[in-house]
Amino acid sequence: MRRNSLRMRCLRLAAAAAVGGSAFQLGGCDPAVRGALLDGLQTTTTSLSSAVITAFFLSLEEEGSGAPTTTTGQP
Repeated sequence: MRRNSLRMRCLRLAAAAAVGGSAFQLGGCDPAVRGALLDGLQTTTTSLSSAVITAFFLSLEEEGSGAPTTTTGQP
C-alpha cells in the first residue's frame, strides 16, 4: 500500500510539472497561438477548481438539508 501511494504521489507531481512547465515554454510561440492556449488553460483551470469547491461544499451538507424531494405517485 505504501509503495502505491508513493507511485501516485510521483505521478501527480510529474503531471503538475508537465502542465505547469508547458505554460512557461511558450515564449517562442506565435503570440496568437500562445494567447489562445493560455486562455483555454485559464478557463479549464477555473472551471475545474470551481467544480471541486462546489463538490466539497455539497459533500459537507447534511442529508435532508437540501430541497425537499418527492417520490412519484405520492402527494
